[in-house]
Amino acid sequence: MTKRSKEESKDTPTDYEKMLDLAYSQIPSVASKHERLEVPRPQSTIVGRRGPTVVYNFNEICETLNRDPHEILKFLSKEMATYGTMTGSRVSFKGMFDTEGLKRLLDRYVADFVICPVCKSLDTRIVKEKRLQFRICDACGARSSVKAI
Repeated sequence: MTKRSKEESKDTPTDYEKMLDLAYSQIPSVASKHERLEVPRPQSTIVGRRGPTVVYNFNEICETLNRDPHEILKFLSKEMATYGTMTGSRVSFKGMFDTEGLKRLLDRYVADFVICPVCKSLDTRIVKEKRLQFRICDACGARSSVKAI
């Protein structure tokens, strides 16, 4: 081994460690978390024989997904082909809908509007630019377009 290659081998680990520390410092704190976001199960009740279906933990679901409650209400109302109203932390839909059906619709909303297509993270947000909507991932920084509700 020459004198130069010995010096290079001495410098390489420290340079590598410096670059590694720099890379770790630039990763968002959200990406370093390994916990999985759990979407709360809808707690719903059908009032009366044909009465409205009331979801009691609607705001909790919206906060967990980091989405505007009006957007999720718009999506659910459209998919269930019914009218939905928000009162406080709950939402009521005209008609009878079971909890499993609501859960399936929420799972579809999460798949279409929340999950990052690149890293599969749930830490995303929707940003509107002009007439277009983009899903921006806080974990990996990916940016993808989403269809309008």
